[in-house]
Amino acid sequence: MKCRFCESPLQNRFVDLGLSPLANEYLKPDQLKKGQRFFPLQAYVCDQCFLVQLDSFETPSAIFSDYAYFSSYSRGWLAHAERYVAMMIERFSLGSHTQVIEIASNDGYLLQYFKEFGVPILGIEPALNVAQAAIAKGISTHVDFFGTSTAKHLVQQSKQADVLIANNVLAHVPDLNDFVEGLSLLLKPNGILTLEFPHLLHLIEEIQFDTMYHEHFSYFSLYTIEKVLEAYKLCVVDVDELLTHGGSLRLYVRHESYAEHASKEVEILRMKELKAGLKTLNAYLKFEAEVERIKYKILEFLIQAKVEGKRVAAYGAPAKGNTLLNYCGIRHDLIEFTVDVSPHKQGRLLPGSLIPIYAPEKVLEVKPDYLFILPWNLREEIIEQMAVIREWGGKFVIPMPHLEVKA
Repeated sequence: MKCRFCESPLQNRFVDLGLSPLANEYLKPDQLKKGQRFFPLQAYVCDQCFLVQLDSFETPSAIFSDYAYFSSYSRGWLAHAERYVAMMIERFSLGSHTQVIEIASNDGYLLQYFKEFGVPILGIEPALNVAQAAIAKGISTHVDFFGTSTAKHLVQQSKQADVLIANNVLAHVPDLNDFVEGLSLLLKPNGILTLEFPHLLHLIEEIQFDTMYHEHFSYFSLYTIEKVLEAYKLCVVDVDELLTHGGSLRLYVRHESYAEHASKEVEILRMKELKAGLKTLNAYLKFEAEVERIKYKILEFLIQAKVEGKRVAAYGAPAKGNTLLNYCGIRHDLIEFTVDVSPHKQGRLLPGSLIPIYAPEKVLEVKPDYLFILPWNLREEIIEQMAVIREWGGKFVIPMPHLEVKA
């Protein structure tokens, strides 16, 4: 296995999370007889560019062509998108004269807000079922996997971006170089590119192992992504540190020829990563032992609850939850069921653990003693939504980054 950016041999394991099915391969009950496919979930770190990465066991088309994740079912994520749009319009004076293009535009959750301001928009989304939801909202959407080929096709049609958006997609591409080269082609010479992705520094410091699954091929620090962008004459000029996904970065990127000096925020973050040791292997090689410690804490809690006769249900059916459940070996004997607001997941089973997914009303029917929050990054939103469990003495369990039981 070679580094997907610099092609150096990968010799250093970051973490081994065992065998796991594809995290978004939710099963219908009648699919059980066909069995499930499990793949190694092992991450390595490159000792040259420090890119943390998984091997690819399945093609992007198999993972994303029929996708179960619809962004619009999270109120918190919609609010995040709306704030982003308002900020970008004000900061860069966007209007009817500017072309906004979003890669991995999902169901139009973000572009809909640009549309309300009369800004020309185009989404690029590989999952046909998700793209159709966007098109139904009136969001112009090109159905394709993005890379240099798609970028060249759009440029030939005079579709280049004044603002190019790639939020939480960079990790999903196995051919990283082709993808970033495509970004450089699609961005106008004086355009602005924004990238959002979970920050590797938070993943390491807060032991966020559950954010790792097969459709996330790469995990980025600022140091590494700057090396990748520089290879295609793109420069980071500013950065925002965000709370989303347990701690993310939003990078503002321009072509080298139009790039001003990097902001002081970029310099501060570079120093923060340097002090954390992200340019040395030691920071990466001690991660696996910390992951094992968290696994034992989670299992200790669930087994004790079972011994005491307590009933445990979960909230949410996120991909990250499937990594946690499968790595810890948790099945429906320890967590009876989970609930999710997305009708696209209700009535199905979580991959691997085979825990059934119901509508949130199931919690009111069963009245579990504990509600185990799988999308822990949305805990405040979920605790507010499900505050009713306090009426019968129910408590919330937040597994990450440190197990917490909250009344």
